[in-house]
Amino acid sequence: MDQNVFEEMAKRYDTEERIELAKVIIQEVRPELRDSSSKSLIDYGSGTGLISLELTDLVDSILLIDSSKQMLDVAEAKIAQRGISNAETIYADFTKETPEFKADIVLVSLVLLHIPDTEKILRELFSILTDGGKLIIIDFDKNENVNHPKIHSGFSHEELKEFLAKVGFKSIAIKTFHHGKGIFAKQDASMFISSSVEVNVHNSSKR
Repeated sequence: MDQNVFEEMAKRYDTEERIELAKVIIQEVRPELRDSSSKSLIDYGSGTGLISLELTDLVDSILLIDSSKQMLDVAEAKIAQRGISNAETIYADFTKETPEFKADIVLVSLVLLHIPDTEKILRELFSILTDGGKLIIIDFDKNENVNHPKIHSGFSHEELKEFLAKVGFKSIAIKTFHHGKGIFAKQDASMFISSSVEVNVHNSSKR
């Protein structure tokens, strides 16, 4: 990609606010990836890779998946510029197609709020995890001040736990880790991190 084109596209997507928010998220996610040097990670809804391209030193490989080709173009340019050898991108939308990928870890950062059917996407993400794999979700806590036709107004911890348990996840942990001004649809809001483990019933019953 031409350098000027790259810079213009990156500016459009990687705003100062998004970069600052990404820094906060990265700091929270990195400890979740301890002892993951031999593991594969899928960043679903990766955007331009603001978060996952800062995690490449912690895992064996990263696959950035997004339904925006333009954002993935920016991510690919970053990968090339930085000489990152263990990250690649794929254009896909799990809300419209059944994924055929597998990974030990799936990261979903500020993506669930954009997807109408929460349970369905969690089922798709469950299906791509290897047995015992980990799902890491970052999103906004439920916020009564946010009312937008195209996004959820955040999630209550209990609501998300119920979805995750229904799909089959175990060892579900959720905690709020950041409060910020104007970070969610221009409203003051807080973000949570959730980690849960895929347990394949068929496999575990054979043990």
